[in-house]
Amino acid sequence: MQVAGKVVVVTGGGNGIGKALCEAFHAAGASKVVVVDLDHAAAEKVAASVGGAAFKCDVGQEKNILHLIDETERMFGPIALFCSNAGIGGGFDPLSKNAGGTSDEPWSRSWAIHVMAHVYAARHLVPRMKARGGGYFLNTISAAGLLSQVGSPAYSTTKHAAVGFAENLAISHRADNIKVSILCPQGVETNMLRSIPRGPQSGDGDLSAEQVAQDALKGIEHETFLILPHPQVLGYMRKKTENYDRWIGGMAKIQAKMRETHGK
Repeated sequence: MQVAGKVVVVTGGGNGIGKALCEAFHAAGASKVVVVDLDHAAAEKVAASVGGAAFKCDVGQEKNILHLIDETERMFGPIALFCSNAGIGGGFDPLSKNAGGTSDEPWSRSWAIHVMAHVYAARHLVPRMKARGGGYFLNTISAAGLLSQVGSPAYSTTKHAAVGFAENLAISHRADNIKVSILCPQGVETNMLRSIPRGPQSGDGDLSAEQVAQDALKGIEHETFLILPHPQVLGYMRKKTENYDRWIGGMAKIQAKMRETHGK
């Protein structure tokens, strides 16, 4: 798909990868880039720089997603590309004393933002896209959804679920000409990466948000389901499936090293 002349929505667009996506889509000729963020001031700043529109939205609330879709299509026309990019890095504990955690809060919030936000977007856009002959979803997930995230069971689990939903979305609606891409980078130089404890996602070829956005744009143009800005992730995936027990053992060693580092 070419984004030129298309209406594009980007959640989590006020900073990081989302901001870079907005800039990339604008440069590629999108007719309107709708910048969505819980931080409205940040969304407005990005929107002003790309001639777009800003919306404040908690993507974990279905009514907010529906309002965003309704208002965008009322003002600017059909949404051709919806980018569920918003994410949080909560629930990180480098010591991982208990994978079940101590409360539901990080689980429920991660589930709402990393999974249900994608579900809500599909729930309300798929019927419209089917009626007009197609559309596109770009879901920013993470290499953690393909591998794991040492130090955050909630992040890892919900990102895995996001991959599963995107797969089903692509399978269910291929015949409807609805395309899906998942963007799964490792470390990206953003505020989120800087806010969490250092782990295997850090220092393994960290990329700029701008580079990741360019990789996403290229993937959309080629209608590639799995977009891997870090090519080494493919090798890690192969090692995981070739010998799952060995892979678990290797990840456990990384966990032990994190405990040693952060437990001092």
